[in-house]
This record gives sequence, C-alpha cells and structure tokens, in this order.
Amino acid sequence: MNGKFELESQENFETFMKAIGLHEDLVEVAKDIKSTNEIEQNGNHVIFTITIGPKVIRNEFNVGEEAELETLTGDRVKSVVQLEGNKLIMNLKGIHGVAEVNGDTLTNGSTGTGWT
Repeated sequence: MNGKFELESQENFETFMKAIGLHEDLVEVAKDIKSTNEIEQNGNHVIFTITIGPKVIRNEFNVGEEAELETLTGDRVKSVVQLEGNKLIMNLKGIHGVAEVNGDTLTNGSTGTGWT
C-alpha cells in the first residue's frame, strides 16, 4: 500500500463531517478540497498522512492493535485499524471508515450509527 494518492471520491462525506462535529460552514468549504494521502507500510506498521490544504494529519499505527488516532477535527480517539487486501478499515467514535487504494487513487467511504 505504499504511495502517495490523490483522493478520488468520498462517500457520505458531508454527513460524516457533520457527525464528527465540524461546523457546517467548514463542511461547505472542505467538501470541494481534494486531499492528498500518503501511506507508508512496513509489515504491520503503517503511517497514514492526510494533507487537506494547509492541514496535515499524521497517524501511525500497527494493524490489528489499538492506537490513538487524530480525526479531522483534531480529536484523538482510540481505534484498531484492520488491513484487508487494499483496504484500511477503522471504527472511530461510532463511525465505520474504509480507505481503499486502487492504482494511484484512494476512495474513502464512511457510515455511522444514526446518520447513514
């Protein structure tokens, strides 16, 4: 999964951003900004860096082990990230997220309790 990827698409993005507490004005701005995602994988150790405009979020974790991850709002939450083929799967604060790599693109999908 090593590489730098431009986000191709995000399913449920606006609903997801509101669910994690991002103010509606910021959701409107953020929905049109494409992010760059860099994944560095060495065995089960992964560094996942998301760059959205000037904001950089760097999460480092071991697949299958609990780690503290930063969300887009800057909150830190504990989660276990799983790797299934070309997909990173995580659950954060009632939100199920899947980041899928296909070639040089990344697709994010999110579902959550009470807002799907």
